Amino acid sequence: MADAVADLTRLNAHAMTDRLRAGDVSSRELVEAHLDRAEAENRALNAWLTIDRERALAEADAADARLAAARAEGAKLRSDTHPLLGVPVALKDLVSLKGGQCTAGSRILEGYVAPYDAHITERLRDAGAVILGKTNMDEFAMGSSNEFSAFGPVSNPWDLETVPGGSSGGSAVAVAAYHAPLSIGTDTGGSIRQPASLCGIVGMKPTYGRVSRYGIVAFASSLDQIGPLARDVRDAATLLHAVAGRDERDSTSAPVPVPDELLSLPASDDEAADALRGKRLGLPREYFVDGMEPETGRRVREAVEALEAAGATVEEVSLPHTDYGLATYYIVAPAEASANLARYDGIRYGRAVGPHDDYLADYLATRGGGFGPEVKRRVMLGTYALSAGYYDAFYVKAQKVRTLIKRDFDTLFAAGFDALVAPTSPTPAFRFGAKLADPVQMYLSDACTLPVNMAGLPGISIPCGLSEGLPVGLQLIGPAWSELELLRLSRAYEAVTASAAWRSEEPRDIGLLREPTTPTPVERVAGRSPR
Repeated sequence: MADAVADLTRLNAHAMTDRLRAGDVSSRELVEAHLDRAEAENRALNAWLTIDRERALAEADAADARLAAARAEGAKLRSDTHPLLGVPVALKDLVSLKGGQCTAGSRILEGYVAPYDAHITERLRDAGAVILGKTNMDEFAMGSSNEFSAFGPVSNPWDLETVPGGSSGGSAVAVAAYHAPLSIGTDTGGSIRQPASLCGIVGMKPTYGRVSRYGIVAFASSLDQIGPLARDVRDAATLLHAVAGRDERDSTSAPVPVPDELLSLPASDDEAADALRGKRLGLPREYFVDGMEPETGRRVREAVEALEAAGATVEEVSLPHTDYGLATYYIVAPAEASANLARYDGIRYGRAVGPHDDYLADYLATRGGGFGPEVKRRVMLGTYALSAGYYDAFYVKAQKVRTLIKRDFDTLFAAGFDALVAPTSPTPAFRFGAKLADPVQMYLSDACTLPVNMAGLPGISIPCGLSEGLPVGLQLIGPAWSELELLRLSRAYEAVTASAAWRSEEPRDIGLLREPTTPTPVERVAGRSPR
């Protein structure tokens, strides 16, 4: 049984699609294998907040019926069915799933059941994907390590004593540990790309407006964006194709066509590698930040050499306002969070303390007990920045600097650069507790990713080697709406490094279908309690 599960869970999504369409395996078999593995290993990893076996198996059976009907019609199988039909997917627990929990990793939403589906949930259902459950995350997506979940931190499968990155740590771990071939994350300052880097998988933040935010619990509305996590680039492109597109319920959702070419990235390494020939790439010097771990820098430089050997031209460039990105982000994002989180008042939904005679006391008790320390820190910072006497000095000035950050990118792309290459994270995964006592050091984990959010541009992280046995990510950044080109370049990098020795390295065996003896992340980190 264990061998059968391992065989099915180690398939990538494209291989699953081929076997499903050929009738070699059923969606129920695939889903059961992934559910068994996720349930067996979650005590050690804490990647999942809910695993909905009953719902997932019902969706798998429905997918099998659709596949059987399509196979009966022969030629219509490929044209009328999305490649995700019958394929398992994990959702970050801030995505609304009708009838399911949606905690955003916070006690203040404990017990809340979503009354409707998010836009991306609807799109996944239309495609026939099977939703396995909801993954753990930093509370309200505020964190770079997944140590700020109210339901306990998540472990990195490469080393259970290290963090997976955040805030989409649970979604990244679910993919890296073979619990699901695909997952959904959100990225406000690097929360898809950074955990993808630390967990050794692919993660993409699309252009702001490419994917509807309807039904997503908001952190910072001008920065949040939904994107895919996968074990290879072709799978990430397929998931992006499924969820992207215009949605009238989200005024920031752009009426930009989603290219069908996302479904046809080359399977052949030789064909894929051609995408690098003649490309002009920029290497921003400011992204090699102070405090970067030396091996991480070396892996990124080696990736640049591989790109050049494949026919790309890489030139060192400057993004002069990058150094202001961190300070700017930590004014804009907390300010927007302070406004968005004002709705959690104990009256409308979610946690409530009372009723008592004193409304203000109930309100303060609800928020004081419902929000964790990192959320309180950012709400207080944002409220201060928006307060009378400080709004112009801080928030308005930050928005002006944000414009300068975007202008830096626009200048390089106007000069003919196809994309920029940079580190994703300045370090590999770090140990639990290493940065909890110093919030500024934790915030610096996103120094290489958050300028992309400030500019609203697409970015992707792909594995580029190991540092002392832990994954390192290479980041590619492109102009607005260039997701297809970034994915082609990323697929080309995969192709030219297909024979690299580090690609044979994998996360540790957590104990497939065995009760793990390793203590849970909650048991290892004092002061945390599971749900």
